[in-house]
Amino acid sequence: MRGIFFDEEHARSAALALVRGGYEAEVVRERLAGEDDDEDHPWAVLTDAPEIQLDMLVEMYDGWLDDDEPDDAPAVPATKAGFALPLPDQPKRVKRPEV
Repeated sequence: MRGIFFDEEHARSAALALVRGGYEAEVVRERLAGEDDDEDHPWAVLTDAPEIQLDMLVEMYDGWLDDDEPDDAPAVPATKAGFALPLPDQPKRVKRPEV
């Protein structure tokens, strides 16, 4: 899990609270896509603490939670039966039939 904070002091305080609670916590700079100004990048606290612990700290310091684990959603679209949809072998001919 990771919590995102806009202020470095808040991120470091949250990480210290997690470490005092017996969890691992690391503070890193979070680079957002499209953000040019280095001073506007938020801070991330990476931790192995339970989500509820980090959620309370994020709420206290006006940040947000970011689940860094991948979703369980399937990568391939599936039919109701659970099989992958068939793809065409060649382009569809609209005007002239193939001779």
